[in-house]
Amino acid sequence: MPMPSALSVAPPSTELRRARFAVAALFLTNGALFANLIPRYPGIKSALGADNAVYGLAIAAFPTGAIVAGLAAAPIIRRLGSARTAVLGTVVTAAGTVAAASAPSLVVFAVTLFLAGAADSITDVGQNTHGLLVQRRYGRSIINSFHAIWSIGAVLGGSMAAGAIALGIPTPLHLTIAAVLFSAVALVASRFCLPGRDTDADDEADAAAVRGPVRPSPRLVVTVGALVLIAMAGALVEDAGSTWGALYLSAGLGAPAAIAATGFVALVGAQFIGRLLGDRLVDRFGQRAVARTGGAIALLGMGLALLVPTVPGTIAGFAAAGFGVATLVPAAMHEADELPGLRAGTGLTIVSWLMRLGFLLSPPVVGMVADHVSLRAGLIVVPLAGLVAFALAGVLSGRRRTPAPAESVGA
Repeated sequence: MPMPSALSVAPPSTELRRARFAVAALFLTNGALFANLIPRYPGIKSALGADNAVYGLAIAAFPTGAIVAGLAAAPIIRRLGSARTAVLGTVVTAAGTVAAASAPSLVVFAVTLFLAGAADSITDVGQNTHGLLVQRRYGRSIINSFHAIWSIGAVLGGSMAAGAIALGIPTPLHLTIAAVLFSAVALVASRFCLPGRDTDADDEADAAAVRGPVRPSPRLVVTVGALVLIAMAGALVEDAGSTWGALYLSAGLGAPAAIAATGFVALVGAQFIGRLLGDRLVDRFGQRAVARTGGAIALLGMGLALLVPTVPGTIAGFAAAGFGVATLVPAAMHEADELPGLRAGTGLTIVSWLMRLGFLLSPPVVGMVADHVSLRAGLIVVPLAGLVAFALAGVLSGRRRTPAPAESVGA
């Protein structure tokens, strides 16, 4: 069903505005929780005495848990509602990060990451489901703003970790404080989320009528595959920065721990700016051009940083990569949800679920390359992801749109 024009949309009610801020708070906590743990990875790796390959396999437990549990989110949401599901997942994820920080062995570390990843995937589906519910009530697109808020949370979490490292705060204490703080934020936010059902039967029936019956074709399968690869490219870049950024800057380039943590902060900070500008850029130039340009920025920025390795250059390279891939995941999900010949939601579900393979495959692959060649060589996955986005952007829409005069970015 097409969106109503900006002129026909009634101003959002106070309840709806509060719900929007509540969902934004959930996205913020989701971004901040795991980002508090990421800069602590080098210290945990050293304490556990793991080599790069084994460490990469342990880190892969997080996306493995997410993939295993991802399909369980729907029945949980039907039973508890999307808002409660997101909050419950947040609290369990917080507990998982604390347990990972205190793990006495690699096996325990991997198990806690598996559980945290499972909870995180359920949180992700819950908060996006509730965000889309709020968006439908608004009558215009606001989902990108939630993902931008997630990036703010990631920057906040990474900055908190960098500060804790600089102050010498022990890892378990630091992550316990973060877990309690952001769990409390999520619990308070739940009080202002929308009550009632998460889906409307009339909306589902209308969407099914518009999309028509399922008619899979070879072209459709190829298109979905390309969209999955585009989404995975965004996931690979994000994972490379979170898993290996601090380690490469510290062990590979000799940066102090507090400076090494800024690589990931630079990536997610630039990603936030890209998402903040993304909607306007897409309206003006079309999603295809934005994704193609972003892929080129990631390819050239991180490629140059790896070719001429310096601490400032590498931090700038991570920033270029984050900015370049900022719109890839939302673009792939939106395009998948609009594909003809699929029931409503089917394309989005496929792309979002398979996208997590990027998080699963990246750590062990980079780790094995790092052990046999170097971590610098392993990080070539970042510019390669930019190349994939550049090459496959043709499956995205090239349509441009001029916003109506009454449209605004604010709530």
